[in-house]
Amino acid sequence: MSISRRLFIKDSIILTAGLGLLSEACGVFAAVDGKQTLVVSQFPEPSILTNALTTDGTIYTITSKIFDGLLSYNDQRQPVPRLASDWQVSDDGLVYTFNLRPAVTWHDGQPFTSADVAFTLENIWRKYNSRGISTFAPVSKVDTPTPLQVVLTLSTPAPYLLSALSSTDAQVLPKHVYADGNPLSNPYNIKPIGTGPFKFERWDRGVSINLVRNEAYWDTGKPHLDSLIFRIIPDLTSASAALETQAVQLASVALSNVKRLRGISQLQVSQISAPYSPGLVGFEFNLEKPVFQDVRVRQAFAHAIDRDFVIKNIYFGFAQPAYSTIPPGMSDFYNDNVPRYPFDLKKAEALLEEAGLKKDANGVRLTVFNDPNPANETLQIAHYLRSNLAKIGVKLVIRSQDFPEYVNRVYTRRDFDTTLISATAGPDPVMGTQRFYYSSNFKPGIAFSNGARYSNKRVDELLDLGQSEVDPVKRKAWYDEFQQIVLTDLPKIPIVSPTVVVVTQKQLKDFFNSSEALYGNFADARYQA
Repeated sequence: MSISRRLFIKDSIILTAGLGLLSEACGVFAAVDGKQTLVVSQFPEPSILTNALTTDGTIYTITSKIFDGLLSYNDQRQPVPRLASDWQVSDDGLVYTFNLRPAVTWHDGQPFTSADVAFTLENIWRKYNSRGISTFAPVSKVDTPTPLQVVLTLSTPAPYLLSALSSTDAQVLPKHVYADGNPLSNPYNIKPIGTGPFKFERWDRGVSINLVRNEAYWDTGKPHLDSLIFRIIPDLTSASAALETQAVQLASVALSNVKRLRGISQLQVSQISAPYSPGLVGFEFNLEKPVFQDVRVRQAFAHAIDRDFVIKNIYFGFAQPAYSTIPPGMSDFYNDNVPRYPFDLKKAEALLEEAGLKKDANGVRLTVFNDPNPANETLQIAHYLRSNLAKIGVKLVIRSQDFPEYVNRVYTRRDFDTTLISATAGPDPVMGTQRFYYSSNFKPGIAFSNGARYSNKRVDELLDLGQSEVDPVKRKAWYDEFQQIVLTDLPKIPIVSPTVVVVTQKQLKDFFNSSEALYGNFADARYQA
C-alpha cells in the first residue's frame, strides 16, 4: 500500500470497493468457501513484518493486525485496554503498573506474559526503534512481580508514556522467539508470531502477504473476517484497475480520483478531522554538507516553495499548509507564531547571492541531489521544486529508489544532499517530532531519526524539559520556544500536513475501530448487505 508512515494513509486515499474474489452465486459479501476475505492493495512491498524494529509506515497496515500492544486509542483519543486489562499511575507520575490479560497466547500457542513486555521494552523498543530510543529513555527499571503484571519505574515523569505504549507504536514481540541472536536478522521478522486478531499464513514475494483469522484471539468472537490478503500492486494505476475488476477491495488511489469516486453510489467518502497522529511533509537538508551550513541557503530553499500550489495541484485540496515542525492538528503543542518564509523567488535568489553562490555560464549556482522518501506525493513535490529551484539557479537532481535503498542512502551511507520526508509528527512531540531534532537521536541505519544531523544545545534542553514536564501550560511553553528556534535554524522546511481521506464501500461496517484508523487491528470489520 502506498502510504507515507505510521497510523494513516496521508498521501493517498483508501478505497474499499466491493468484495472481490467472490462467487456471484453466494452473493456479493459471501466468499467462495462461505468465508469473508478482504483483499488489500499493498505497495511498496515491505522488507520485514515487525514494526517494533522500524518506523517504516509502509508495513503498519499489515503488522497492526498481527501484533497487539498494551493499549489502543478510541475515537476520542482516550486509551483503551488491549493486552493490558487495566493500569495505574502513581501520584508522582514515576510508577506505571500494568495488569495483563490472563490466558492470552502467542500464535504458536505459547503463553503471553509480563516477561515478553519487559524483554521487548528493554531489548527492542529502546534499542532499535527511532521513536522508542527517546520515548522509553526515562524508564529506569522494569519489574515483573507476576507473569501478569509489569511495573515501569521512571527516572523522570513522562506524560506521553501511555501514548507511546499504544498498539501502533509499541507492538510486543515474543521473548521466546527473539531472546537469542540479533533481532534485526531474526527469521521471524518475515514470518511473524503475534497475539493479534490475525495470524501470518504465508508471504509470496512479489504477489501477496496472507493472514488468517486467529481462532484463539483473546477478544472473544473477533475478528469477523476470516482472512486478509495484502496483494502487492506496484502503482496506483494498477491498483485502480484492480478495484474496478474487484480483484482487491481496498487500495490507495490517486487523490485526483476522489472527485470521480464521490459520484459512485456504493462508495462513501469521509475525511478524518482528528487523527491519532497527524502527518507532516518536509524538505530536509544534510547539514554535514558545507553549503547547507549557511542558513541563508536553507532560507532560500524555503522561499522557493509555494505551499498553496502544492496543496491545490498535488494534494487536490486534501492538505493544509505547515509552517511549523509541529502541525496544526496537534493543537495542544502547535505554535503559529514562528518565522515564516513566504513564496518569493526574488528573495530566494537574493539570499543565494548573499551567500556567495554565483551563477556559472549556464546559469547554475548550485547542483543538489534530492532523495525523496518513496511515496507518490513526495516524489511529485520533488519534481515541482526542481522547476522552481531552476528559476533561481539551483539544479535539483532527483534520485528515486525503493524504501530499503532510500534508508541505506540517507540514514546509513549518508550519501545525500537533501531529502523529502513524509512522516508522522505525533501524537505527542516526544513520539514524533523529537526524533528529527534531538542531537543524539541519529542512529545509523534507522529510518526517520535525525537525518539532518542537526544539533542545537538549547533545542536539546527544551526537548528534555518537554519530555518530563507534567504541567501542560509549562510544557506548551517549552515546545513553543523549541518551534521558534528550529524554524530559525531551519534544518528542515515544513511544507504541508495532509488530510486523512477515507473512501469505503457502504456495506463495510466498523472498519475503523480506533483513532489509529487504517493502523487499527480490523478486529471489528465486517460486511453487511
